[in-house]
Amino acid sequence: MAGQNPQPYYTPTSKPNSTTYSSHFKRSTLYPLALTTLLCTLCFLLGSWRPGGGPTLSITTSSALGATIPCLSSPHNTATNAPPSLDFASHHTADDDGGDAALPDDTVKRYPPCNVTYSEYTPCEDTRRSLKFPRDRLIYRERHCPEKSELLKCRVPAPSGYRNPFKWPQSRDLVWYANVPHKELTVEKAVQNWIRYEGNRFRFPGGGTMFPNGAGAYIDDIGKLINLKDGSIRTAIDTGCGVASWGAYLLSRNILTMSFAPRDTHEAQVQFALERGVPALIGVLASKRLPYPSRAFDMAHCSRCLIPWGQYDGVYLTEVDRVLRPGGYWILSGPPIHWKRWWSGWQRTKEDLNAEQTLIENVAKSLCWKKLVEKDDIAIWQKPDNHVNCKADQKITQNPPFCTAQNPDNAWYTNIETCLTPLPEVSDDQEVAGGELAKWPARLNAIPPRISKGTINGVTAEVFKKDMQLWRRRVSYYKTVNNQLGQPGRYRNILDMNAYLGGFAAALIKDPLWVMNIVPVEAKVNTLGVIYERGLIGTYQSWCEAMSTYPRTYDLIHADSVFTLYKDRCEPEDIMLEMDRILRPEGSVIFRDDVDLLVKLKRIADGMNWDSQIVDHEDGPLQRQKLLFAVKSDWTAPAGAAQS
Repeated sequence: MAGQNPQPYYTPTSKPNSTTYSSHFKRSTLYPLALTTLLCTLCFLLGSWRPGGGPTLSITTSSALGATIPCLSSPHNTATNAPPSLDFASHHTADDDGGDAALPDDTVKRYPPCNVTYSEYTPCEDTRRSLKFPRDRLIYRERHCPEKSELLKCRVPAPSGYRNPFKWPQSRDLVWYANVPHKELTVEKAVQNWIRYEGNRFRFPGGGTMFPNGAGAYIDDIGKLINLKDGSIRTAIDTGCGVASWGAYLLSRNILTMSFAPRDTHEAQVQFALERGVPALIGVLASKRLPYPSRAFDMAHCSRCLIPWGQYDGVYLTEVDRVLRPGGYWILSGPPIHWKRWWSGWQRTKEDLNAEQTLIENVAKSLCWKKLVEKDDIAIWQKPDNHVNCKADQKITQNPPFCTAQNPDNAWYTNIETCLTPLPEVSDDQEVAGGELAKWPARLNAIPPRISKGTINGVTAEVFKKDMQLWRRRVSYYKTVNNQLGQPGRYRNILDMNAYLGGFAAALIKDPLWVMNIVPVEAKVNTLGVIYERGLIGTYQSWCEAMSTYPRTYDLIHADSVFTLYKDRCEPEDIMLEMDRILRPEGSVIFRDDVDLLVKLKRIADGMNWDSQIVDHEDGPLQRQKLLFAVKSDWTAPAGAAQS
């Protein structure tokens, strides 16, 4: 498969064969021949000229692989000769049983469906594998990925009856039961108004353990204590998020929340959040740093998230401090806050709750946080703008030492330390460490402080501006090829596998969707901090491993030069099978990469029953980089499928 020669339709990038002329060819004969050739060339160029660019050669692999694949629409084609477009719309047609009917040819490797028991498979959070690891500090719930020999070579099926989710904003409140067939939360959280089961769907009223009047009313209460409206708070993190109603209701206030919770054995809380169209990841505060850069979030939140904040020398609050920007807020509701009123209902003693709150207060003080307010069930602390006074106080108090060895932005399998992450140096105690952020929405296009201060190697303000312009043009081109991308509501959850400066997400900011921006740990430059400074969200990831998310998370995946980055690092088929796992039925993929790599990727896509097409680069056919547009087929596990 990988060793086959490129097909003949790639001649635009190859050199023509040399021609040998006979020795008896006379000089007098060459002049008219040259003149004729010149005239023919001029006629060809004039005839093939288009106002939008040079001549275009359509590129397709269908003839080479023997498959009949509809062509994508191309901005270079005229209305009279444009081929039929690849259909990106949702249809809910008959299920594909994953069989090997209509094989393109004998050289395509087929990837069969996995057993139905894998329909909710999360490879790096597999509950059986987790039992091999210590339960202390929830280490067993951290990422523990399979060995290469354990990797599945099959396609994870959607459960029988699976349907495309409701469109946003309806999806915030409704999820199809068949997509997440778990009723446990409707019983366990019945009195807390988290979730209700109504026939063939779930309804999410917006309730929560600590906000019985709904997430909207709870957020309004927070808004009376800190300003949620002036654009100074744009990014938030919700630890132990439940079904992410807090993050869901903050979206209407232009606050983008990264919600996370551990992989449940049956409740699938993060899976519910993703089906609702709300950003979320599987994650836990345990022994490793959270997969985010330092100074990422404007606000951190815990509503009865059951994290022992005061234990283990305050290591969990120390990690929250690392990812919280200077001047950022930490919000805590639930035990032990307001324990004097609720202690009997929490079935704990007054002494126990008082000791817990005292411990939290002491840890927060040791981090140099200031307690702003405690009102009713909500307490809010604020991180300082810089560490000038904190360093001075450290000589007197018993504050934890400042970290010295590790890069504060390194957060992939990096151990949490019980030391305080130092903020960048400042010239006086009024300056914001690392640079002050613009308010949203100006923050999106303002030069991020990490760039203006020259801390990102090779990335200048000019590079940033050019990148913004580049991605606006590229996304505009994408929408001419896949017109579904330009239809509001068609896609909600989007993944950018190699986000760089977040330009792809920024170009889509006006659409009703969100983008999970990935900065691969193998990337030459760590730019995830820049992405957060723009008011976007994302995480670190190595694509040689599975992502910490459920199957069928994303409606569209964007992969810019991902397979060039991972060439000789891991197998392309393993990356694409992971993409297939996390992509919804009828979800779309946009690959940008070298043409030779795309030929191989298309063969893999064919083996996974994806409908795909290679098209020209936005700058025309003479560019070696091409685009591969693909659509995952709509198939589910057969009804009543045997589980083995």
